[in-house]
Amino acid sequence: MRSPRGLLTASGYLAGRHAPSPSVSTTGHNSLLARTFQILAQPESVRLQKHPAPNSGILELRLERPEVKNAINWDMMRMLRSAIEKIQADTTAKVVLVASSVPGAFSAGADLKERRLMSSSDVGGYARSLRSTFSSFEALPIPTIAVIEGAALGGGLELALACDLRICGENAELGLPETSLAIIPGAGGTQRLPRIIGRSRAKELIFTGRRCGAAEAVTMGLANYCVPAGEAYQKALDIACEITQKGPMGIRMAKKAINEGAEVADMSSALAIEGECYEQLLYTQDRVEALAAFAEKRKPVYTGK
Repeated sequence: MRSPRGLLTASGYLAGRHAPSPSVSTTGHNSLLARTFQILAQPESVRLQKHPAPNSGILELRLERPEVKNAINWDMMRMLRSAIEKIQADTTAKVVLVASSVPGAFSAGADLKERRLMSSSDVGGYARSLRSTFSSFEALPIPTIAVIEGAALGGGLELALACDLRICGENAELGLPETSLAIIPGAGGTQRLPRIIGRSRAKELIFTGRRCGAAEAVTMGLANYCVPAGEAYQKALDIACEITQKGPMGIRMAKKAINEGAEVADMSSALAIEGECYEQLLYTQDRVEALAAFAEKRKPVYTGK
């Protein structure tokens, strides 16, 4: 699945790799310089892109490590964290799509070849860093949507679990197989999965390491939609476009109220959180604009103020 043409990079430039200038020659240069050019030419495993108008406000985080089906190594994790920091700093962002450019794979999980070379201490550090990275992504104040075609396993599914919505092609395969490796999901899987589908179902999937298909994922509440293979991206984009038409501050406060309310023990505390979020919207320009647009029978023009 490839990203559509016309996407902009996070810095606002058209996405794409630049060929070396024809005036640059490596003739006579030492091998160190040649190796440097090779390293600089390596593709990035994570790309953050902006959609241009009329889909302004939609950001796209692309996983691009085809040789290992987007398995997450230290370098890819650092790139994910860098992308999250850019999203946090972008005041124009309204929705984030998380998708893969690798056919047949969202993410195969942790890079086990790299892990085999790690000490037990290094593995623990990796798990803590990945857990922190996904928590930072989950904490983004804007909606996030995972676009899942093919395998989303282990850490790959844990990334999807950190998203607000999950859209699956019918070829999707989801699972947390860590117990097969004598470990447990260590990047939030044991906590987010039961909160999404309930304890009993989560225990079954984690205890057995069983994979489920897209249709079953929808049935158990793990995915929002199952669409024909290859159409998950378009469905996710349609939903993202719907969201961008709504009041951005209202969307942010809705996410905050839902997430924080779900973490408290009693309904009265949850309703208090809802009330606080509602109060923050009462004196906004967007709320006044919404009422004016309704009275004038036109579409509102929201500014996020």
